[in-house]
Amino acid sequence: MANKIRIVGSVGSGKTTLARKLARQKGIEMHSLDDVVWSRSEDGDIRNSEEKRDAQLADILSQPSWIIEGAHLGWSYKTFDEADQIIFLHPRLSVRLYRISHRFYRQKRGIEQASYIPSWRMYGRMFKWTYQYETIYKKQVRKIVNNAHEKAVEIRDGKEVGV
Repeated sequence: MANKIRIVGSVGSGKTTLARKLARQKGIEMHSLDDVVWSRSEDGDIRNSEEKRDAQLADILSQPSWIIEGAHLGWSYKTFDEADQIIFLHPRLSVRLYRISHRFYRQKRGIEQASYIPSWRMYGRMFKWTYQYETIYKKQVRKIVNNAHEKAVEIRDGKEVGV
């Protein structure tokens, strides 16, 4: 049984939803890399220093079990090395674009809670990040998955891993 799970994917891929379901199913604490990068406040998010971010990540990685979700690469490569299982969640682009808009609508109407302030600027950034993921980062993630083929899987939906 995997006790250290790293979930990676684009904005709107379902990383957080899958991580929450797996956490409940396995009884393992989940962590969002966005919450490692940012300190949340009612006045807006404040980017953590690299030292604080890296210390928080080291603390998470020192735990005997964890589920880490996020699109972040680079500074978070260690999460892939230390994971027992890597899940690359990659639904069709049309699904992700719909989810971004649907989530934004629900957050603006107060139907769904957001860990960030759901501004029009943030909404635009999500499309920019999706484009960057498709043109740059997806290749990097596939390389990670291919290099760790015995512990990595690329899926379109959480049902493919029994969630």
